[in-house]
Amino acid sequence: MGITVNDVEYVAKLAKLTISEEEMDGYIKKLSSILDYMQQLQEIDTTGVQPTTHVLPLENVFRADEVRPCLPREKVLTNAPDTEDGYFKVPKIL
Repeated sequence: MGITVNDVEYVAKLAKLTISEEEMDGYIKKLSSILDYMQQLQEIDTTGVQPTTHVLPLENVFRADEVRPCLPREKVLTNAPDTEDGYFKVPKIL
């Protein structure tokens, strides 16, 4: 695939990068190599392959909710720097 100096300058502008003239040749070769590889991937026959978002099969692993005893409110509030009417008191944030 033919990458031009204009293509590299455009990509650099999008990425907000400054590329010197000395670096330009290297970037043209690297981008051409990447796009050539993408072309090879396009030629692979994927007929019958299910689309996936992950390589490994993933599933959510949630534990079942269960009611368990908790600490008494008075004990929890003893660690708070400031309380009011049985709740934690915090500074106002606007």
